Amino acid sequence: MAIATSLSVTTQLRSKTFPKQLIPGACYTRKTLPCHKSRLKSSPLPPVAVAASSISVQAEPRTTPAASAKVLPFRVGHGFDLHRLEPGYPLIIGGVNIPHDRGCEAHSDGDVLLHCVVDAILGALGLPDIGQIFPDTDPKWKGAASSVFVEEAVRLMHEAGYEIGNLDATLILQRPKVSPHKEAIRAKLCHLLGSDPSVINLKAKTHEKVDSLGENRSIAAHTVVLLMRK
Repeated sequence: MAIATSLSVTTQLRSKTFPKQLIPGACYTRKTLPCHKSRLKSSPLPPVAVAASSISVQAEPRTTPAASAKVLPFRVGHGFDLHRLEPGYPLIIGGVNIPHDRGCEAHSDGDVLLHCVVDAILGALGLPDIGQIFPDTDPKWKGAASSVFVEEAVRLMHEAGYEIGNLDATLILQRPKVSPHKEAIRAKLCHLLGSDPSVINLKAKTHEKVDSLGENRSIAAHTVVLLMRK
């Protein structure tokens, strides 16, 4: 009885699904079309699907700095700059000429503090750095006063709808001493930024005679700035 049932089921399956004669070495689809295994190949992705995928990636929207600046109540930026000190150059820090036996070698006037302040403002706005906006390959900026760069950064800041919340800068140099010139530098910064002295802070540190900064071969500066929505 069990054998008869098995034969009956096998007969039904053959009549509905498989061809009557099986071909050795072949495989069968639902439509009972034989295909030899040796002819099976991996099929590439359909061209339409690939094209659609690439289009979707290229069309992905990207937020621009200008759009972000309109919605944020405040923005924070950090700036850093370093220059070599060489004989025969003036040493200008924060727009103030400091007497010294060497100065910053640079394409412009080499004002390490103002360059650092500009980068902090541009960074807070999500804009390219000072080297991209004022490239040293452009002869127009050869020997230019760095106050020009600050004025442009401030213009971009106001254009985006922000003003200085507060700014904290640190100078790093072994010589000369900055303390006799500190208030003059801070007053110049306040004038260029259009800010009250209470929100502009300036510190100066030596580098404990370590590496180029400590050996009076370079000067560096860090600046952190907070921009507030007007």
